Formats: sequence, structure tokens, C-alpha cells
Amino acid sequence: MKIISSIEELNTIYGAGLSPASVTKVTKQLTPLYREMIGISPFAALATVGPEGLDCSPRGDLGGVVRVVDDETLHLPDWRGNNRVDSLSNIVRDPRLALMFLIPGSNTTMRINGRGVVSDDEALLSSFEMDGKHPRTVVVISIDEVYFQCARAVMRAELWNADHFTDPASLPTPGQMLKAATGDFDQETYDREWPGRAAKTMW
Repeated sequence: MKIISSIEELNTIYGAGLSPASVTKVTKQLTPLYREMIGISPFAALATVGPEGLDCSPRGDLGGVVRVVDDETLHLPDWRGNNRVDSLSNIVRDPRLALMFLIPGSNTTMRINGRGVVSDDEALLSSFEMDGKHPRTVVVISIDEVYFQCARAVMRAELWNADHFTDPASLPTPGQMLKAATGDFDQETYDREWPGRAAKTMW
């Protein structure tokens, strides 16, 4: 298998295809329309880097996964999860991060590269209160660059086409996957109890 090992080789293949729009769309802060797109997005993938390597985790919140503070700052609450804190551990040691936002029904994705800090400021946590609960921490994100992503990937995937949705019943359950990974695991009990446990610990 031939391996590309230099930027020059990559530029030979892709360089001529760079469109002016792919460069001019990048801004150092939110424009009004970028702000609108990101503010409405209920889901984002958060990518971080740390001494152990890379991490990418899903983040979601109805009505907007992040709070737009101003044109250069976002707040991302850390709601209940599995307590692995991989992303947060990375940010504490290396502030670099990236976010990719999805908006159901839209083929346009939004991307942000920036830096983050993890805060447990009481007033900040309380400002996100939901059902009497609040996140344990909030990631305060400083934007370095923001832009929209070409829609071709989502279009090729037909991501929002219900005709191509997979029947969940045809997929392995979390309990089955845990048993396959550990060998000795009560998958039936886990799968039976998981929906109720998730509903009680959403926030």
C-alpha cells in the first residue's frame, strides 16, 4: 500500500481543488449567522487531546447544547454521564479543543476550534439549573476560529432520511456489548434497568 508521507504530496493531490469559500468562511469570532446556527444546535461532538491521546465525546442538550455568551465565548455544561471525565481531564492539562455541531434536519454542520477551561463556579453552575439540578462543572470555551462545514458528508449519508434509519432492535444492546467486552456480565438485567436509570439521572 502506498503511503502519503509529506504535505507536498497531499498538496499535489488536493491543492488545486481548494475553493476561495473554504478559506474565507473561517472567522475568528461568531458572526450573527454563525451565532444563530450554533445557538440552536442540540448536539455537538467534543474533541480534546491529552497526554494519553485523543478523545471525542457526544454532548447534547435540548434547546442548545452550548450557551453563547458573546461572539468569542461559549459555555458547555457537563451533565450527568459515566464519570470517566476523559474530556475534562484532557482540558485541564491541555486547553485545546474542537467542536462539531449538528442541527437535525440541516445538512450544514458548524465547527469551532478553540481553548477551554473547566469551572465549578457556584453561580455559573446554578445558572444552568434543570429540574432542580445543575451540572458539576462547565467548560468555558474561548473561540479561536469558527466556520461552517461543506454539507456533502451529511448529504452522502442521508443522515436525516428516515427511510435509512436503522431499526434499534437489529443492533447489539449496551448489555450485549458489555458482556462481549467483559465476558461475565448480566446483560439482561442491565438492558432492562437502563431506560429507567437513564430517565432518573438525565440531569
